Amino acid sequence: MTAQPDQSGRIIISVDAMGGDKGPSTVVSGMAKSARKNPELGFILHGPEEELRGLIARRRGSDLLDRISFRDVAGVVKMEDKPSHVVRHGKGTSMWSTLESVRMGEAHGAVSCGNTGALMALSMMRLRKLPGVNRPAIAVLWPSLNPQGFNVMLDVGADVRADATDLLQFALMGASYARNGLDLQRPRIGLLNVGTEEHKGRPELKKAHELIEDFADRAKFDFVGFVEGGDIPGSRADVIVTDGFTGNVAIKTGEGTATLIGDLLREAFRYSPLSRVASLLALTSLKRLQKRIDPRRVNGGVFLGLNGTVVKSHGGADETGVSAAIKLAFQLAKSDFSEKLAARVATTVELAQDGDHAAHQAQEEQEGRS
Repeated sequence: MTAQPDQSGRIIISVDAMGGDKGPSTVVSGMAKSARKNPELGFILHGPEEELRGLIARRRGSDLLDRISFRDVAGVVKMEDKPSHVVRHGKGTSMWSTLESVRMGEAHGAVSCGNTGALMALSMMRLRKLPGVNRPAIAVLWPSLNPQGFNVMLDVGADVRADATDLLQFALMGASYARNGLDLQRPRIGLLNVGTEEHKGRPELKKAHELIEDFADRAKFDFVGFVEGGDIPGSRADVIVTDGFTGNVAIKTGEGTATLIGDLLREAFRYSPLSRVASLLALTSLKRLQKRIDPRRVNGGVFLGLNGTVVKSHGGADETGVSAAIKLAFQLAKSDFSEKLAARVATTVELAQDGDHAAHQAQEEQEGRS
């Protein structure tokens, strides 16, 4: 069911207040930060209502309370909970309730800082996969040298396995995300591999290369072929396609590297009185650099391939990270991304069926002539 703006005309985001490493106070702070910047935002907040009202009441001078509907639920999905257990026993949790608001059409999208595996499992169960999608994927925005400032990368952890057909679907969904999230009308797709030569890589990667290349014109994107790890933040492609295992390792390596660079810069500028003076002179440039590589600014992985928009925030996100995840969910909801992606997937399924039919006819004609 597609949600409609509420009576105030706001876009409603369903937020799981529980499950993050830093507790509901950080989630509420992130919501308040988003609300201050965007009057079009409204929320449905899921968790223990009395506790959440108390946290919001402390924020004097804020209209946040007037923009929230509460869903009073006591259960919490913990980080150590197994997805299979949550699927069977998670009905009374804030995560389940958060997704239910999207399923019922009460909210335009959902945001949770909770257990990734459990969130994906519940999302597939409650929202269901789009027709024609084999495996949903988690897509993230990665700081890059491209003019838009970011590249799309998927999958980064929804499923560690991916065959050639899955990678093709990831490419198609990633292209749709780039069109709606980055305003790229004809995005460039790259398939992550250990080298750019076509003979390199596992058999499923070579097969995926053929499939993606074959679909490029019909699906209106440009396929640049195999790309390497150095191209993830580069300017060769706008969308990087890979399996969930490789993508998850890459994103966490990138987050760690960004943190390391920040720590080393602070250490270098504290080294001597002269370096401290230099840091003051370079303050504006340093702040610009910090903003470009700050993982919190692009916090939020989008679950692609579902009947609804779900954004997974990092479990350890602070208020800036939570606010970024909410902003992403809002932007996608406002652009009707979920409906556009569903239409794109449906069209692709039809193209694939037409291609299979044409290939079958050609084979029959060939056999008839021989």
